[in-house]
Amino acid sequence: MQTKPLAEPPPEPPPRPAPFSAAEIGALAHLYRGELYRSTVWRTRLDATTNWAVVTTGIALTLTYSSASATPLPLVLVGLLVAVFLYIEARRYRFFDFWRIRAHVLEVNFFGPILRGQGVRTDNGWNEILYQDYRHPNLHITFLEAVGRRLRRNYGWIFMIQVVAYVGKLLIHPMPIGRLDELFVRATIGPLPGQVVLLAGLLFHAGWIAIAIHTSRSRRGADRVHRPRPPVDRILQLARGTD
Repeated sequence: MQTKPLAEPPPEPPPRPAPFSAAEIGALAHLYRGELYRSTVWRTRLDATTNWAVVTTGIALTLTYSSASATPLPLVLVGLLVAVFLYIEARRYRFFDFWRIRAHVLEVNFFGPILRGQGVRTDNGWNEILYQDYRHPNLHITFLEAVGRRLRRNYGWIFMIQVVAYVGKLLIHPMPIGRLDELFVRATIGPLPGQVVLLAGLLFHAGWIAIAIHTSRSRRGADRVHRPRPPVDRILQLARGTD
């Protein structure tokens, strides 16, 4: 009885070459360390301006409530000064976010597959997108969005404390007011009547509240409608870990 020869198994496909050599992986690790260092430096700069805002607000509170005859003017002036700090910090935040995104792209798309035992992968093109970001760098968020983020994280609370302290000074310090006219008298600053000062304060604080709400859904929101910026949008998708 004749037996059929066993079919030979199909040849195994040649192993796919690794996208990076060991030396190149080491270079990428050093690149990640550099990006992480840059983001840390800008994070420290953000903390500096926030500290300035907190310290100046504390000084203004001390001066305003130091005596019964003290004027609430320091709280008004420090509100303007904190707005300047917010402007400086929003500019710094744009650069911090820029370096942080690059580091996060490496964490998600380079180190992530390695940690999951998949090795180095480039199938979603993260390396090419990151290369284009190095060739043509673009800040990832607008200045207004940076202002909104800093307001929601830190400065909104600082402004709220200033508002409560200012209104408290007018209403109850050194004695509670009895009539509305007394509120306007206490709010008067030099030639400016109290009504004008209060209206200006209301517009100022309504402005930052509107910015914080308007920018609450930043560019990283998946369902946000915005002007398309393909290179920036793609690198933000990589940072979120989506293909």
